[in-house]
Amino acid sequence: MVLTPLDIHNKEFPVKMRGYDQDEVNDYLDQIIKDYEMVLKENRELEKNLKFSEEKVTHYNNLQDALNKSIIVAQDAADRLKENAVKEAELIGLEAGKNADRLLDEAVAKAKKITTETDELRKQSRIFKQRLQLMIESQLEMVKNEEWEDILKPSQEEALEIPTLKALLSEMEEKNSHEESTELATDEEVENDENQIAEGTTPAIELP
Repeated sequence: MVLTPLDIHNKEFPVKMRGYDQDEVNDYLDQIIKDYEMVLKENRELEKNLKFSEEKVTHYNNLQDALNKSIIVAQDAADRLKENAVKEAELIGLEAGKNADRLLDEAVAKAKKITTETDELRKQSRIFKQRLQLMIESQLEMVKNEEWEDILKPSQEEALEIPTLKALLSEMEEKNSHEESTELATDEEVENDENQIAEGTTPAIELP
């Protein structure tokens, strides 16, 4: 059983002859009581701190367990995401490959079709050119035929004298000059008649 300071204080020792000095013993016991109380107080503080530390350790252990579980869950989630990403990438790659093959096949087919159509157009163009050339050559041969010269050659009686442009212009100038002269003469006669009337003379009138 652990002694308390009160037990030490209440402890009584029997007095015998030639024993220890009672006052010194009591003083010493008082000092022991004080020291013992101090030790008990420190022990209580240590127990309190130890309990607090144990609670902290328990909390940290629980937190560590929770963190470990979280890490495990996060690792599992990361592994699943990685696996899904790999699968999705593979699917995308396969789909892209299929689309690329399809687009390539379509491009090749279109190129072949365009080449075929181009060759056909060239063939038709060559045929058209040959036909046009033959037609033009045939027409030229017909135009160059000597029979046309005999048909189109005018006879001596049917030959017409076609005036030149210079002769036509000269004729038009002479005509215009004659008309201007006639107009000037008429204007002079009218002016003379007016002068005679102004001078009081009467112009001669021809009787029928």
